[in-house]
Amino acid sequence: QVQLVESGGGLVQAGGSLGLSCLASGLISSTNEMGWYRQAPGKGRELVAAIRHRSDPYYADSLKGRFTISRDNHKNTLYLQMNSLEPEDTALYSCALQNGVAGWPPRYDYWGPGTQVTVSS
Repeated sequence: QVQLVESGGGLVQAGGSLGLSCLASGLISSTNEMGWYRQAPGKGRELVAAIRHRSDPYYADSLKGRFTISRDNHKNTLYLQMNSLEPEDTALYSCALQNGVAGWPPRYDYWGPGTQVTVSS
């Protein structure tokens, strides 16, 4: 069974930065696609960024230039560097992993519990 655990969330002032990490354990290969989602209260789940096997990384349009997704396959860790944070970025951030056939849009099989990011104004 694959398990994902996020870390790095917290309270940050607008304009600041945070780096999130997602440690994956279990039977994982570098070909498994992974991504970050976020969800604010009363809003739907939003795909923030994703690493794809046959394509360039995906970013939500509003986040391009501010967020950077990366992956360390040796450490089985997915990262999300968030810069120039805004109050609208406040949400529960979760990482996900796809264990089946890669495709787009992603259909992830495993999810972490999430880490809360709160940006104060």
